[in-house]
Amino acid sequence: MTDPGDAPAGNATRSHARGLPRQRHTSGSAPSDYATSGYARSRSAPSRTGSRARPKVGAGRRARPVGRGRRILRTAAISLSVLVLATAGVGWWFYEHLNGNLHSVPLTDGSGDSAGKEKADAFGRTPINLLVVGSDGRTNASDCKLGGGCSQTGVQSGSNADVEMVMHISADRSNATVMSIPRDTVTTVPACKDTETGVSTNGYTGMVNSALQYGPACQVATVHRLTGIPIDHFVKLDFSGVVKMSDAVGGVSACVDKDVYDTYSHLKLAQGTHTLKGVAALEFVRSRHGFGDGSDLGRTYSQHIFLSSMIRKFKSAGTLTDPTAVYRLADAATKALTVDTGLGSIRKLIGLAADVDKVPANRITFTTMQTAPDPGDSNRLVPAATAQSLFATIANDQSLTNASGKKTAAASATAKAPASASTVPAAQIAVTVENGTTVTGRASAVATALLDKGFSSGTTTGNAAGTTSTTTLTYGSGHKAEAQTAAKALGLPSSHLKQSDATGTGLTLVIGTDWTSGTAYPAAPADTKTATADAHAETADQSKTCAKVSPYKTVSLDGVAMTPTQAYRAATGTKDSAP
Repeated sequence: MTDPGDAPAGNATRSHARGLPRQRHTSGSAPSDYATSGYARSRSAPSRTGSRARPKVGAGRRARPVGRGRRILRTAAISLSVLVLATAGVGWWFYEHLNGNLHSVPLTDGSGDSAGKEKADAFGRTPINLLVVGSDGRTNASDCKLGGGCSQTGVQSGSNADVEMVMHISADRSNATVMSIPRDTVTTVPACKDTETGVSTNGYTGMVNSALQYGPACQVATVHRLTGIPIDHFVKLDFSGVVKMSDAVGGVSACVDKDVYDTYSHLKLAQGTHTLKGVAALEFVRSRHGFGDGSDLGRTYSQHIFLSSMIRKFKSAGTLTDPTAVYRLADAATKALTVDTGLGSIRKLIGLAADVDKVPANRITFTTMQTAPDPGDSNRLVPAATAQSLFATIANDQSLTNASGKKTAAASATAKAPASASTVPAAQIAVTVENGTTVTGRASAVATALLDKGFSSGTTTGNAAGTTSTTTLTYGSGHKAEAQTAAKALGLPSSHLKQSDATGTGLTLVIGTDWTSGTAYPAAPADTKTATADAHAETADQSKTCAKVSPYKTVSLDGVAMTPTQAYRAATGTKDSAP
């Protein structure tokens, strides 16, 4: 087998991947990345040390004293050096300041494999599963004021995870899924211990959000046990963190389909689109009585709308190019977050942000775990049977969207390998494997797998003429049986086989971007219709989606039960949360 390089399709060499921050500094030196952020821009200032022709002495003009010229040059050089050192110092201070803001704790409490382990694909890449936790803790005066409920108890010590989302970023960084877990879900909380406070539990059956009382590591272990999805990292955000973050980005756009007043979260908005800042943003993401059926399910839907809008803002041109805005955002984020030690540095957080930024908005799917009423308590939920399919789709690194951002079709006959594969021996079949993706090594890995299955040593690799979205196995006249044998070995659906117009040609497999990983063609996601059945699902590019205001009497005003819209119209003396 020959291998001419197996570079990305249509490329002879690889350049540095765009979007990944280059590491150009070592421990103890200022990170040079900040030279482009406005904090150290003078370090790249063009030189102005050109010379002018000196007039001849004796030509009616006095010669400039040499000593004075040297003093001027020396003064300029010293000034420039001071400026370079000053700006470099600002960059280093900024870097160290942000690192100092971060609070990090271990991902696990050390008791067994409580977070799970990711499996690398055939190219050594692994997915990332990030547990995002929104805490309801009133652990300081600021959160007491924002969240209320401290008038009798004062500042509290414990907290619950009222927002829980598993964010899955695929191994090839082409797609992402964000799955919300309703806080009212009843599950098994395993035995665990808070590594900071020492508070522990021997395990119990209760609401999934209560695990946070025993530390973030316990919440990670609970979600992993519930879903089977490995958890690589977590981030935790409190009430004041939401306020700081929304202010730092200049507000987040969100739409409501009707007038709404949630008398519990205090969200009050007129029908239409609003820019939510500060407390208004917190009221929106906390509102559970204003949307849907008034349960926690409706709140997860509105949170998806809010986060989708924030993602679109981050990705929009100009949002992250203003150094002052970047500083405000970075400072607010690092002060607001508690992260696991694996994310406990600015460099690592930047790397995670770069991975997320690679995924197009139309391939980031927000969905909610399917639930059913708890037979023992109608006010609680349990995972529905269909939730297992959603869990498996995420755990197996399968996308809920295709390359165009549309939902993938359900598994069907076209997703099955040909049933009528010929009995042509594999040893008699040579395949030319071409890489039609942007990932180096795809063709080599698949060709090696064919050789291991006994295919002819005449199997070769190469690069396709360009990137292609669909994998095809082309065969010449008289080679259909051979193509069927190869397709069966690869798990390739019959719909991907194509007869060439040329006569006498052999088999050519062009690997497309739909072949996301591994040495066998990936099966369609675990029946996407089943994976998202009865689950709210939408992609982050859907900018016209409005939060559905509850039509039920879920709120109360002056002791009278009302719909959120009725409450809005009745509360004429209450100011709207946002104009």
